Order: sequence, then structure tokens, then C-alpha cells
Amino acid sequence: MYEFDKTDIKIVNLLLEDGRMSASEISRRMSDISERAVRYRIDRMIDEGVIQISAVVSPEALGFTIKADVWLEVESDLILDVARKMASFENVTYVACGIGQNDISIQVVAKDTAEIYHFVTEVVRKVPGVRKTTTSIVPIILKDVYQWRVPERIAEELVEGEVAASR
Repeated sequence: MYEFDKTDIKIVNLLLEDGRMSASEISRRMSDISERAVRYRIDRMIDEGVIQISAVVSPEALGFTIKADVWLEVESDLILDVARKMASFENVTYVACGIGQNDISIQVVAKDTAEIYHFVTEVVRKVPGVRKTTTSIVPIILKDVYQWRVPERIAEELVEGEVAASR
């Protein structure tokens, strides 16, 4: 497991603010680390698979103004096969397997509710192994996965650990 410190967390949170922020700007904003050290830490976190830096497309900008969460109940032997099939569809933005009432959760984007209806009833429900679907139109998303930040309590715990280790 990668060992974060408070400096890594500050760097990650600045990159989450703006993934194109340069190492020199991060260094300037943090004021206690060199540009070279920032670059080294970013490269190390990328190499270790801790972070990835990529563009996030707004489906709304492309006319996909309707989002829906769809939960699937699937035959137990086919859960991963169905999940992989869901991930292959262009209008599916998220796929996860779960434990509990629903086996798979997906998010779908579309230009209108008719497109959502058609996709769920004529595509998703006809995939072998799908027993049941539950769909919910999502009019507002207040926080998306790419907006998640490293919790401040993690940074505080790291600082406390560093203080205790230095005693």
C-alpha cells in the first residue's frame, strides 16, 4: 500500500482542483516544497497507481442531458459477465458490482427519457442473466466521483502520526 503523507495529500487535492496545474504552480501554492519534488511525487503516485490524471467530459455538453441510475438483479453465475457487458455500452458512464439487494449498478446518459426507457427495456433487460431492473432518473448530482477529495481527517491523522514518530 502506498504511504501517503500530508504533502502528497495537498498535491493530490490541488490536482483535483485543476488537473493541468503545473508542478511550479503547486510548489508556489504550497510554499514549502520545490517544483522538482512536486514533479517527483506526482510521477511516483502515477507510477504506483495511486492517482491518474485525465480529462472529464461533461455529457451535458454533448447533448446527453438525462442521467439515470439503473440497478440490476442478475443470476449469480453471470454477474461479472453482465457487468462487463454493461461496461461495453457507450451510454453507460459507471458500472459497479455490489452485495445486497442489487447485483450491479450502472449510470446511463441519454438525450431524453425515451432513450433511457428504450435502453433499459430493449437492451439491458434482454442481456442474458438480467432478472430485474430498477431505474431512477437523476436530475441533480451534487458531487460526482471525480470531485471526491482526500478527507481532511486523513491529513490530520498523518500529521499526528508524524509528530508522535518524531518524539
